[in-house]
Amino acid sequence: MKILTIGAHPDDLEIFCFGTLMAWRAMGADLALAIATDGAAGGDLPPADLARIRRAEAIAGATALRTTPVFLDFPDGALFADAALIAALGRLIADERPDLVVTHAPNCYHADHRTLSVAVSQAVSFKAPLLVMDTLAGTGFQPTIWVDVTPHWPAKEQAILCHQSQDPARFVEAANRQASFRAAECNQPTTARAEAFRFDPRFPFADIRNLLPPAPSTTSPAQKGLLRPRPKI
Repeated sequence: MKILTIGAHPDDLEIFCFGTLMAWRAMGADLALAIATDGAAGGDLPPADLARIRRAEAIAGATALRTTPVFLDFPDGALFADAALIAALGRLIADERPDLVVTHAPNCYHADHRTLSVAVSQAVSFKAPLLVMDTLAGTGFQPTIWVDVTPHWPAKEQAILCHQSQDPARFVEAANRQASFRAAECNQPTTARAEAFRFDPRFPFADIRNLLPPAPSTTSPAQKGLLRPRPKI
């Protein structure tokens, strides 16, 4: 099984889905990562210096997955779903031949994320099913899939912290808050973590359950009391 995950910026995959990538790795999946932009607009350093730094951070962040991202190097902050981007994504998909493609949600907060979502959807066509990641803070996002990432959470935090140019502690805090909430949606305790995704079936891909890591349990011993019938009065 091969999973191709495409993020807009060098730290996006760590923030939005690294726990799930670790869960796929634990299942023995073959992982391919790609980053669409050079990240050169994400700070105050000269663009060429920042692009070089962020590339190194992305390589370090992917170490636990035992893979190296592919860098498409489109301009950060100026991504357009034009023929050049769609063609580059099409070549990537043809080279990797994934069983599943994962990218940003079409309503995510950053314009580059939204653009990439549209372009990946166009490029993937009938080649593989498409799964989209949660939005930042879950805003406007309705999940259809939850993945238990509790065992992989320390690795996710370390991967985010590799991106030192981006003040990564703020993203660790935000990711913890969001993943705790997503786990709570599945009746898990506050110590649990889950990442959420959305899959909208479209022909010929109607069911991707055999491609997914385990979901959180819905019968957490710590919260079974919430499911008990209320006593009759």
